[in-house]
Amino acid sequence: MITSWWVSLSLAMKILWGITLAASLIFIIQSIMTFIGADAGDGGIDTDFDTGFDSETADATVDGGTNLYTFRNLVNFCLGFGWSAILLQERIQSVPWLIIVSVLVGVALVALVMYLFKWLSGMQQSGNINLFKAAVGCNGSVYLTIPGQRAGEGKVQLSINNSVREYSAVTDGDTLRTGAQIRVVEVLSPDTVLVEPLESIII
Repeated sequence: MITSWWVSLSLAMKILWGITLAASLIFIIQSIMTFIGADAGDGGIDTDFDTGFDSETADATVDGGTNLYTFRNLVNFCLGFGWSAILLQERIQSVPWLIIVSVLVGVALVALVMYLFKWLSGMQQSGNINLFKAAVGCNGSVYLTIPGQRAGEGKVQLSINNSVREYSAVTDGDTLRTGAQIRVVEVLSPDTVLVEPLESIII
């Protein structure tokens, strides 16, 4: 039955279903890893999505320092766009209107998730300043590439009290790529830390 249903789909719908199901699976995995405090970088998942922007010269961010061009946001957009297109295809006969509505839903989902992360981060930082100070000396991994010589900010994920937390980060050394293991040297502001590569402190 599933086979006959799949064969009956057009090429465009097969591609749409494939993208939507893949995005749904990745979203579920990301959510589980976030709640159990796992570090996506340790699992080999490359979360530094190449958007054509040079991370050393352009920092495409929104208010609050939440980076817009991330793998997580790409997944959220595909999730909203894909399921909207699939569920509304019979109700919206006009393809252009279907695409427009689906894009709007995808963008809205990205904005909602970014707002929730910003809100949660703000609550953590305003109510747990001492906990944030405890980040000094913690090990973690690079989430978004950190330009060398403090030429710009990247993102790191730190595991503090069995919870993964994301902070902006700079480094005095060479550029640190996504997935690189790091150690927090100093807290520069409530949402920014100074890091160094973990290998540099291994004797």
